Amino acid sequence: MRRWVQRLSAMVLTLAAGSIGALAAGPAAGGSPDGASAPPPAAGGSGRTPGSTLTLTVAAFPAIDEIVRAALPAWRLRHPDVEVKVLNREVNDHHTAMTTALSTAKGLPDVMALEIGYLGRFAQGTGLEDLSKPPYVLGRDRDRFVRYAFDQATTPQGAIVAVPTDIGPGTLLYRTDLLARAGLTEADLTTSWEGFVTAGVKIKAATGAYLLAHARDMKDILIRTGLQPGEGLYFDEQSRPLVTTPRFVRAFELAKAVRRQQLDARVTAWSADWTEGFKRGGIATQMSGAWLAGHLNTWLAPDTRGRWRAAQLPEGAFAAYGGTFFAMARLGDPSRKAMAYEFIRFMTLDRDQQLAAFKSQDAFPALTDAQTDAFFDQPLPFLGGQSARRDWREAAGRIRAFPVHKQDAFAREVIDTELDKVLDRDKDIPTALADAQRLLQLRARR
Repeated sequence: MRRWVQRLSAMVLTLAAGSIGALAAGPAAGGSPDGASAPPPAAGGSGRTPGSTLTLTVAAFPAIDEIVRAALPAWRLRHPDVEVKVLNREVNDHHTAMTTALSTAKGLPDVMALEIGYLGRFAQGTGLEDLSKPPYVLGRDRDRFVRYAFDQATTPQGAIVAVPTDIGPGTLLYRTDLLARAGLTEADLTTSWEGFVTAGVKIKAATGAYLLAHARDMKDILIRTGLQPGEGLYFDEQSRPLVTTPRFVRAFELAKAVRRQQLDARVTAWSADWTEGFKRGGIATQMSGAWLAGHLNTWLAPDTRGRWRAAQLPEGAFAAYGGTFFAMARLGDPSRKAMAYEFIRFMTLDRDQQLAAFKSQDAFPALTDAQTDAFFDQPLPFLGGQSARRDWREAAGRIRAFPVHKQDAFAREVIDTELDKVLDRDKDIPTALADAQRLLQLRARR
């Protein structure tokens, strides 16, 4: 479970809108009852003689490599003549290796796992196989996946470049004991963002605990709320920067309010101080993916069991924190593409595999059929017996994808730098955002 840390530290928040585009097609494909074993028409043939063994290479990162390995016994029962070799690297090294392989067409795996924070960058080029076209026609299965996750893998031109396997519906985790000591209820945290900050003042006064780990968490959420149709996170459809719009102004203002009132611990996720804040009750809330509840329970702060609850994000916001996809390289070995795609379908459209990954690694299933399992109704002792998975399922259904831009990663760095200047050097917010706007205007069309 701890191997998720390297992966999660690289995850990108996607909120109340998030995507490469937004298209796709209609009803589910036929085949076996779970749809996972319905192979596409042969893509170039198997290239094998009868009785020979085919070897697929799957490139992954923690903990996707563990999920793949755990699935191999069931895979071998279906395909005893197809071996699977798993290549694992840490998350950043993995995506760097995949970038190099796609650009040089050397060392290409048959199947590659991609984290959502990197998917947009990969989809900008032509290195990934378009799964909307024959023989794959993945659009037929669109309705079987959580909508926003499928949209994230779909370009504005309709190409489907990857298949979602897990998602991270956002949640607000909070310490119910600290709220009680401050005389507050869940509604005080969730009705509005301004109310959330006000509640933080009362929590700090009554308990000494910080509202948030870092004020940047407020900015990350709020810039992703209130997007208009066609707007990306940082740029519009004409590549014009949007960072001086009211949503960025509000995000900066509320982040500054958190810092000004000393409501954030000024610690970053996955640091030792962050972990200690949870263990000792020094941090009252954390906005994150639903998977964090599992990590708090198993290794981050197991002694706090029963003191936490989960709620939807404040002010009706719905967010995604991370998500994983499987993809194939366009220039991969054509003799193995049909079986590689069959393996992807096995991992993403097989209900049992999706549930096994959720139960073992807190990998929330992107397959909607897996979300109907009774496992979602079970109470969670760590959350005081709350059946929180049902709320996370609701959140997953209400998240929408927004278009990505090739300069989004650069824009994020610019905005984070300007926010730090506001928080640490008291830079004027309009000036900070205007400076960011000018820099992004110069970079937007490169």
